[in-house]
This record gives sequence, structure tokens and C-alpha cells, in this order.
Amino acid sequence: MLKLIRIILSPLTILYAFIIRLRNYCFDKKIFKITKVNAFVISVGNLTVGGSGKTPTVVYLAKLMKKFNIKTGILSRGYRRNTRGYLFVSDGKNIKKTVDECGDEMYLISSETNLPTAVSERRVEGAKRLIKDSLIDVIILDDAFQHRWLYRDIDILIFDQRFLTKTGQIEQKLLPLGLMREPFESISRADAIIINRKFSEKIDIPEALKKYFTNKTIFNGYYLASGIFDVKTHKEYSLEEFRGQKSLVVCGIAKPYSFLNVLENNHIDITNKILFPDHKNYTLKEIQTIRKKFYETNAYSVLTTQKDAVKLIKYSKELDDIDIYYLKIELKLEEQELFEEFILSKLKKTQIPNVSLT
Repeated sequence: MLKLIRIILSPLTILYAFIIRLRNYCFDKKIFKITKVNAFVISVGNLTVGGSGKTPTVVYLAKLMKKFNIKTGILSRGYRRNTRGYLFVSDGKNIKKTVDECGDEMYLISSETNLPTAVSERRVEGAKRLIKDSLIDVIILDDAFQHRWLYRDIDILIFDQRFLTKTGQIEQKLLPLGLMREPFESISRADAIIINRKFSEKIDIPEALKKYFTNKTIFNGYYLASGIFDVKTHKEYSLEEFRGQKSLVVCGIAKPYSFLNVLENNHIDITNKILFPDHKNYTLKEIQTIRKKFYETNAYSVLTTQKDAVKLIKYSKELDDIDIYYLKIELKLEEQELFEEFILSKLKKTQIPNVSLT
């Protein structure tokens, strides 16, 4: 059905391409004003809609900044939240907003990093207010490659390796026909590229796309499944403890292939599953669906993603008779030391007075 809708809307792709190219031209020629704030800004983004690994990359960068002892905050739009405007989500110690108020990704990032975080559709305003609220020296922008109104010192572009293999296919067309927000030519704006193979084997960039990656700084990322955690108690378990168990797999993420793949590769039964759309807003209706499926399949437990877990936790009472666990994943880079050197070299050039690295 979704493919059919895309095909019906495909004539709009020409208009969309014109608008994107015109917009980028206006930024490139300084017709549109780009605002610089009093912080070093690292942007994390992609050229496609959903599923490339932006959130794990933001968490990775946040932990790196903590390792460097740099005061850092994180700013996101707060996708699919039920609020608008600027919200100071966390001061680094306490999360002040609910998952519904700030969005599932920002809630997850806030709980994982213990850094000051905020959401704002207007990134320039959001960055200024986050600096004022938390006195930070570095801002990590989540999903901001297309949001060019705010100046960034480093632009990091993430690609799902699996997406790159689909040369000549509809997925590599611009919206609304395909999945691309911008054409491959926009790679030229990136300071660094991370090709995320997730849980798959590493493959070369397809020949047809290599010209876009020439002379770019490229890092190779992958996911590590660090454990399975109880949603209610946060107790950690190894993947081995779930081998052979008949679980009900529940998730609402953009591309569930990698999640299902890692479970299957670890001999966890994924026969019974409920796949919801990305950023699923769980209500009692979905909770009843999960309960019904759980008992119908005689499952041992419910197994979900960390992004879904932050939304399901509020239904602990309705699910008190069901054990619910989430798989925790972390982004790793093959060239970890080179990536750290790359970030440090950029930070050393900063004019922000409080950032001084030796």
C-alpha cells in the first residue's frame, strides 16, 4: 500500500527536487542567513528518512564528550512529541519531561547520556536557550543535516549500509517516490561519514555511488548487542539466557530488519511478532493487542527495542503479569581512535573559551 501511494505521488518528486536544490543554493550563496551560537556544534544527520542509526551515534558522541570532560548538551526537534516549542528535557541529573512531551528518541538519549538535553523545532532558538539553561560548551544536534539555519562546526552524515546497496531501486529516489530527503550530491557538505552496517557484514560502497564518497572522511560503524534488560527493573541479562525461548517480539521502529536479525542470529525465536510503525504512540488499544497475542502464543516474555521500552514503561501496571525485556544496542566504530582524533582536531580549533584540549 505504501509503495502504491509513493508511485501515485511520484510526479511531486520533480517539484520536491527543485525545492531542495533551490533551498540549498540559497544557503550556499548566503541568501539564507546561517546563525552561529556561542558553542561548538556537532550535527548528526542523514540523507534518508529513518533507520540509519542517528540516535546511537548521538549517544556515542555524548559519551565521547564526557570522556574528554567537555560540558555538552544535546538538542533535538523532538519528533512525534505531543508538545511544541522549546522544552528543557533534562539537566543531566533528572529528566524533567515525559516521553510523550519530549519524544521517544530524546527520552532515550536523556536517560542514556545523563547530559543536559532539550527539544525545539527552531534549532537556533533551542541552541541559544539550551546554552543559557545549562552553560554548555558543545551542542550535539540530533537529525540536523537538513536544518541549515544553525551553523555547525562538524557535520556528520550517517548511512545505513543496506540502503547503499539498493542502487537503481526506488528507495534511492527522492521523496515522495523514494526515501531520500536530499540527493547524493549533498554528501559534499559532510565533514565525516559513518557507514553503519549494523549487524551485517561489511561490504564495499557500490561502484555507482563511489564518486559521491571520493575524498571524504569515512568511518565504518556497527552495532553491538550489549545485553537484554528488564523494562521494569532494568536488571541485565545476557542474550544467551534467551536462546531457544519463545518470546513475543514487539517493535515500532523504521527498519526492524536489524533488530529481528540479531535476535535470530542469537537463536532467539522470532516466530511470534507484532511490528508497529516507526515512533508508535502506544495506547491501551496496543497494550491489549500485546496482551492478547502474548497469551495466544503462550510466549515466555515480550522482547522489544530500547526505543519502544521507554514508551511501554508507563503501562507497567497493565502489563504487570507479563515479563518485558528490551535489547540494548551500542554503536561501535572500527576506526575508533581515528574518529576521536578527528573530533579532537576540530575541537582544538574552536574559539569557545572554555573548550581547551591538550
